[in-house]
Order: sequence, then structure tokens, then C-alpha cells
Amino acid sequence: MSPVELRIGTSGWSYPAGRGTWNGVFYPVPPGTSGRARGGFDELAYYAEHFDTVEVNSTFYRVPSPSTTRSWAARTPPGFEFSVKLFQKFTHPAGSPARASGADTAQADQRDVDEFRAAIEPLAGAGKLGPLLVQFPPSFHAEPQSSDYLEWLLGALAGYPLAVELRHKTWSDRLGDTLGLLNAHRAAWVQIDEPKFRFSIRQNLAPNVEGFFYMRLHGRNAAQWWEHEAADDRYNYLYTADELEPFAEAADVAGRLVKKLYLYLNNHFEAKAVANAAQLLARLGQPVRGTYPRAFVEHYPQLAGVVAVAPSLI
Repeated sequence: MSPVELRIGTSGWSYPAGRGTWNGVFYPVPPGTSGRARGGFDELAYYAEHFDTVEVNSTFYRVPSPSTTRSWAARTPPGFEFSVKLFQKFTHPAGSPARASGADTAQADQRDVDEFRAAIEPLAGAGKLGPLLVQFPPSFHAEPQSSDYLEWLLGALAGYPLAVELRHKTWSDRLGDTLGLLNAHRAAWVQIDEPKFRFSIRQNLAPNVEGFFYMRLHGRNAAQWWEHEAADDRYNYLYTADELEPFAEAADVAGRLVKKLYLYLNNHFEAKAVANAAQLLARLGQPVRGTYPRAFVEHYPQLAGVVAVAPSLI
């Protein structure tokens, strides 16, 4: 690839419970502890030994305190970057299942913007803030009211690199209008991979702005996308090397056109995102850093020879 700044990581780093936990797969656990990480184990610091970026999902559910984001910055090495998902009040309508808190019923306004800015300022001050991810649900259609709101939001967040994830096909049906709106604010149109339905957005995996390129791979578990016992089941999907190849090629092409490139894996069930992220790093000629528990390679034998195995689980 060209000398573009390429960052590959996962969506989130803490999955401590449920069938899809990372404990005992990516995060080492002592024998006889029923899959519990040892006391005092710092998941973020361990994650940062392997990747130089992470996409923060927890900020979608609650606005973090400045002390929390200050802690994130302190627990990661110089040069590490956090891409931060915008709080759900900005992107998901009141009454949506994603809006679980009854307190979050008002429309977002400038006070909410100011609160979020204050929350992420420690990351920006430490030089560790990547793009803000503005993720809208499939119910967000390309209508005049939606476009007006999106334009207001992008203007309110001016000064940050913004990545906008749109999922409904009306946005790609009105390609010129969508590109015009995003490009006016130098916002990257997030390129996504997920199960395709009749209303799904259509994309070409190409960058729309020169500043940066942003891609998210959610997995292709169509059978459990809408109906599942647990929310994590939706992301129970491991990409094959052949399935990853088009995204590696797209990253290679985009790397010749943009200054920075972010690629995140959101198929987080049982650390499948970690496995695929390591594969993409190797495929794109990037260093695969850190050592991995032997249990990880046993779980994902295709990673043998790709990742270094730790001499012990502890």
C-alpha cells in the first residue's frame, strides 16, 4: 500500500459476558476461573498491545464522563486513536428500541452537543481522538426533514472528522444529494458490509472525501440479524479470507486517494472481529502486533502463522 496512515481495529473492546464473550478467547483467563478474567486485568491496555485504534460503542448508550475518557487516554500508548460513536440521542428517534432510557426523549440540541464535546475533550487534548461515528438506523430515510437535521448535526459538530453511516437505500438512490451534503462538511460516508435486504443501502467501497476513509464490517449473519435470542448473536459471523479480499482491495485503492484510513470489524461474537482484523493487517502488509493466547489460535486455526502465540495463558 501507499504511505497512507492505515488503522485497523474492532468495534469495542469489552465483551465480558454471554456466549460471545472475549474472555478465554482473546483475553487470557487463569485456569479454573470459569472464564473470568483475573482481578485487575486491564482489557483496554491489553487490546492496545495488539491494535492502534478502537471504535468506541459504549458512547452510543451513555455520554461518558471526562474522567472516563481521560482514563482511556492514560491507559493507551502514544499514537493510539479512539473513534467515538455519537450518543444515540443524536441519531435514533425517541421510542426506538435503541433508546432504552426514558429520559432520552427530547430532540438533541446544542446543549447536547456541548455536553458531548466536553466528554471527549480529554481524548482530543491527548491527541487520541479519531473520527466521530454518526450512525443512523435503517429507519432514517433520505427525506427533506432528515437531510435538514443531518446538515444541522454536521454543522454543530464542525471541527471534528465525521464519519456518517446511513443504511437505507433512499440515500444511495439520491446519490448526488447525499454526496453533496456530506462533501460540503468533509464528512466521510461510512462504507459498510452487513446482510443485504431490499431496503439496504448500495455502496461502492470508494472514498468520497480526501481527508479519510471509514469502513465497517458487521458480518453477514442474515439468519439472526433481525431475530435472535441475544443481541450479540447478530454479530456471530467469521469472514473467510476470500470474503475479506474485496475489502482489502478497497482499502488498497482508497489508500492512494485519502490521507487516513480506518477499518473496523464489528463481528465481535467470540472475538471473531479480532481474528478478522489480524487477517486484514497481515493481508495489507501491516505489522500484527502483540502475542495472542494459545486458546485464540486453537479457536481460529486459520490464524496460525499470522499471529504470535504467547508462551502461557497468564
